[in-house]
Amino acid sequence: MQSLILVFVGGGLGSMARFAIAKLLQQISIDFPWATLCANAVGCLIIGMLMGGFHSSGLLSEHQKLLLVTGFCGGLTTFSTFTYENYAFIKGGQLFHFFGYSILSFGLCLGFVLLGHFLIKLT
Repeated sequence: MQSLILVFVGGGLGSMARFAIAKLLQQISIDFPWATLCANAVGCLIIGMLMGGFHSSGLLSEHQKLLLVTGFCGGLTTFSTFTYENYAFIKGGQLFHFFGYSILSFGLCLGFVLLGHFLIKLT
């Protein structure tokens, strides 16, 4: 039961962070889902740092992993939204946006996971 509560609380906080990012970036989301891209990139940076250094070195307990990785990062990142936005690009015939967004999302988020691993190794 404690594990479910940790995931629930972390997920709620991550969802609130995603909402805040969307509100902050609302002005520049001109025909492109910048907020989703940003939330996914930030989530990937955080998960890279958490799993890259803290978890592998034993500094992150299983309870903290549930709260921060499964809950917070799961609530912050938005794969279902990402997938729907790509579907909308395809449906609307915006193939440039579809490919650009997909490549940017994958490349940026993979890069941020690697950056997270690298940054945590510096400490």
